Amino acid sequence: MTKHAETRLCVHLNPQWFSWSWHCACVGWRPIPLPRAAGRSRAQGSKILEGQECKPHSQPWQAGLFQGQRLICGGVLVGTNWVLTAAHCKKMKYTVRLGDHSLQSRNEGEQEMYVARSIQHPCYNNSNPEDHSHDLMLIRLRKQADLGPTVKPIDLAYHCTHQGQKCTISGWGTVTSPQENFPDTLNCANVEIFSQKKCEEAYPGKINDGMVCAGNSNGADTCQGDSGGPLVCGGVLQGITSWGSDPCGRPERPGVYTNLCRYHDWMKKTMGNRD
Repeated sequence: MTKHAETRLCVHLNPQWFSWSWHCACVGWRPIPLPRAAGRSRAQGSKILEGQECKPHSQPWQAGLFQGQRLICGGVLVGTNWVLTAAHCKKMKYTVRLGDHSLQSRNEGEQEMYVARSIQHPCYNNSNPEDHSHDLMLIRLRKQADLGPTVKPIDLAYHCTHQGQKCTISGWGTVTSPQENFPDTLNCANVEIFSQKKCEEAYPGKINDGMVCAGNSNGADTCQGDSGGPLVCGGVLQGITSWGSDPCGRPERPGVYTNLCRYHDWMKKTMGNRD
């Protein structure tokens, strides 16, 4: 069945679990409205706003998705042959680079990997670019990465984060907005988690429990090109860059990230079934 001929309905089962289980079923030709999120996805080029150059290779799980030499999205190494990114980053053909810091020069330990399969979350709505729900995708690499000081996977969050938790974001996205200016080196910024109430106030009617907001009073934010990159809290991967305000970097309108604790079971099952 082709994508345009089906609608996927997601039902949250087992609400007492820290990690949700999602059941998706094709329900024929009639569309069922899902939560919609106005705002710009962050795949079209990207840098961290109000950040600074990361210490080289301090984020060894950082990945980049490329078409030729063009960066299309960030990503995160979550297993020896698995990278996690945003579902809206999916392209017909692309490669994954690991161990990068500078995009213009060859980095020691840098690895370019070919993609065996791109697996979007089954409830992601490809037909509606304004619907950012379930915005995550697992990439299976054709071969295992060579792990070392510059290339290491990060653990996935099982428990959800909380308001005020300190986190780090990273990416090669634009460092200015609305004008775009892309850096050569990986940039990092410190942010903190917003309460779900504040997140919903910033984007009325657009937020669901599969999303989490983060930012700070200086306007530190991911922006265009940072999609799929990591939100790391307490040493674990808590989120991936999904969408946010346009222009980026508005303190009252934080970045929105896919809330990975809600998808732990799906990610583990998907990777476990294909290792």
